[in-house]
Amino acid sequence: MATTDNFYSRLVAWMKIILPLTALGLLSTLFLISRHIDPTKSIPIAEIDLEQRAQDQGATNAAFAGVTRGGDEVMVTADTARPSPENPRLINAEDVTATMQLVSGTVVTVTSDRGNMDQSDLDASLIGNVNIETTTGYKVTTERLDARLDVLHAETPGPISGVGPPGDLKAGRMVLTGDEETGQAHLVFTDGVKLVYTPQPPEDIDQ
Repeated sequence: MATTDNFYSRLVAWMKIILPLTALGLLSTLFLISRHIDPTKSIPIAEIDLEQRAQDQGATNAAFAGVTRGGDEVMVTADTARPSPENPRLINAEDVTATMQLVSGTVVTVTSDRGNMDQSDLDASLIGNVNIETTTGYKVTTERLDARLDVLHAETPGPISGVGPPGDLKAGRMVLTGDEETGQAHLVFTDGVKLVYTPQPPEDIDQ
């Protein structure tokens, strides 16, 4: 019995030496056969043009809201908006929708392909396929509409065409202004106005 215990004790003692040496040998082998790593080589990452990213900074589904001195509410939304590289205070926007809720109750909605808004001068320009629609029955198209953001004032530097309660119309220029005292809005067509009058159908009279 003593002989067996003595053998077992010596076996355990040898295992305590052999097992750590074996583990150390395996680890050394792993390091030797692993891929050589060059510490001077940069970590593989996606190539990003930081300068381009800085130029492309902006926002999607951007919105701007304000109130004119006369109390008219203005809301401008755009699919994308970013500052101009030349002038950070100039915002360039794509797919723009502007809604003006006038004090008189009239709502003017304008859509365009793109737009520019100057935060210093508080003005904006809507450019490309500009469509103007009012709740008073006017639907007008033009290529550019320049507007103020602090007062009710918008005008087209070029010709317009559209329809309204009187009929089909064309003009060289259109101006939308507001009277700050009365709150009334005035839509004026100038520079060679052509109007094709469309008689309104008579209302049904109950017999």
